Amino acid sequence: MDNSSARPTHAEGEQLQDSPHVLTDLRGHVLWLSLNRPAQRNPLSSSMINALAQAVRDAGDDSRVRVVVICGTGPVFSAGHDLRELGQRKTESREEWVARSRLILEDCAQMMLDILHSPKAVIACVQGTATAAGCQLVSACDLAVASDQAYFCTPGVNIGTFCTTPLVGIGRNIHRKHAMEMALTGDLMPAADALRFGLVNKVVPAEDLQGEVKELAARIASKSALAIRSGKETFYRQLDMPLEEAFRHATEVMLEGVVSAEAKEGTRAFLEKRSPQWGDA
Repeated sequence: MDNSSARPTHAEGEQLQDSPHVLTDLRGHVLWLSLNRPAQRNPLSSSMINALAQAVRDAGDDSRVRVVVICGTGPVFSAGHDLRELGQRKTESREEWVARSRLILEDCAQMMLDILHSPKAVIACVQGTATAAGCQLVSACDLAVASDQAYFCTPGVNIGTFCTTPLVGIGRNIHRKHAMEMALTGDLMPAADALRFGLVNKVVPAEDLQGEVKELAARIASKSALAIRSGKETFYRQLDMPLEEAFRHATEVMLEGVVSAEAKEGTRAFLEKRSPQWGDA
């Protein structure tokens, strides 16, 4: 793991082309993943998608990691897909163009699913604007904390297309009318509205963002990793079930949790007024 905690500035962006697309910084049990193309506004290019997906998968297999934080370097969280990469090349036919673009979009969708299915809690730390697939990335995370200077947008309609894939995640975070307002207007939505609509959990002053996310991640990291793994998977699975089936499934999983070694340890620790000693995920 590259444990660099550098936070490059916009002006340094041109010097970063050979540097990792995603910086990794393991702080205790919290892994910070920083999108590292600030000069290009951290686009979700094929290289960025592959790097972020791999980092999330690696974190899922790493017993040291209990929480993952995804953030951006520079003034923008992520501007979404790289439009230059999605454009047709002079040397390719329409069929080749469609096939190449399809692969990028499918890889992006799989990355979002990797985040959703990660056994670790994933927090978006949104310091700046998140547009299109960048906004989708925020919606894919379990929790999101935003700077009061952040904006959110699905601007496909402004360039003659539509943010259909971003709406898959966004439309599952917020009410459909708010999601459609974002997509139909292409307007920037301030962080306060993102909080009100349910896209983010909390909005804080820009200077407090890192500290707030650090404190939130530490609180989650102090809990049972096994309980979070099971609970997260169950929560997302039952959402798409009919109510009766959801209760049956959740009851069986909760029963397993109640009689688990982790629950026994947690109960003993509570009664003995001490901190629990959790096992690895």
